[in-house]
Amino acid sequence: MSRLAGKTALVTGGSRGIGRGIAERLGREGALVAVHYGRDAAAAEEAVKTIEGAGGRAFAIGAELGLPGDAEALWTAFDAGLAGYDGGSGLDILVNNAGIGLDGRIGEVAEADFDRVFAVNAKAPFFLIKHGLGRLRDGGRIVNVSSGVTRVAFPPAVSYAMTKGALNTLTLTLAQELGPRGITVNAVSPGIVATEINPWLEDPRAHAVAAAHSVFNRVGEAGDVADVVAFLASDDARWVTGQNLDATGGSNLGV
Repeated sequence: MSRLAGKTALVTGGSRGIGRGIAERLGREGALVAVHYGRDAAAAEEAVKTIEGAGGRAFAIGAELGLPGDAEALWTAFDAGLAGYDGGSGLDILVNNAGIGLDGRIGEVAEADFDRVFAVNAKAPFFLIKHGLGRLRDGGRIVNVSSGVTRVAFPPAVSYAMTKGALNTLTLTLAQELGPRGITVNAVSPGIVATEINPWLEDPRAHAVAAAHSVFNRVGEAGDVADVVAFLASDDARWVTGQNLDATGGSNLGV
C-alpha cells in the first residue's frame, strides 16, 4: 500500500498501544512517521524498527506532555528529527493520540489529578495544533483520538470523559476554521481495546464482560482503530471533516 507515499506524519504517543498501531499502519501506507514518546525511548525505537522492518520509514522523538512548554518542546524535537532524517520540512498528517486515563467519580477526583488529565488530553493537543499549523501543509490531515465514553454516561471516569468531550469540540471547531486551507479535522472514538495499558483484560472473566459491550462480542484491537485513522489520513477522506467516527465495534448501542 502506498496511499500516503511522500507524506510525513506525526503520531503522539506512538510508541505503544493504539498509537503504535496507528504509526505502523501509516508507515505501511508509505508515510514517513515521527513516532512520539513521553518517557519510554526504548519502546519508540522498537516501534521505529518494526516500521522499518516492514519497509517503511520512521524516526522517534521525545517530549513529555502535560508540562509547561510541552508543545514547543515536541515541535523542536520534530524539526530536529526530520532534519536528521533528511525528510525536508513540514507535516501532512498530525495524529493527536497521546493521552492518560483517570478513574474516579466526581466525589473521588483530586484537583491535581483533574488538572493533569486535562493538561495531557486536552491542553496538549490544543497547543500542539496551534504551534504546528505553520508546519502543516495545505490539504493536510488532523486526526484526534477521542473515546467512546463521550457518547454514553460514564460516571466512573467523569474527568477523563470530559477531556475527550473537549477534544471533540476542538475537532468540530477547527474543521470549520481550517477548511479554507483544505485541511480536514476529524476524531476517532475507540472503545475497549486490548493493549498493554489494559492488563485487566488478561482476566478471562473481565475480558468476557468487556467483549459483551460490542455487538460483535469481542474486544477491539489496535489495528481496528488504526485502519480508521489511515482512512481519515488518506485522500479517500478528502470530503470528510468535522466528524467523530465511532470505532467501538458498536459498543453499548442499546439497553
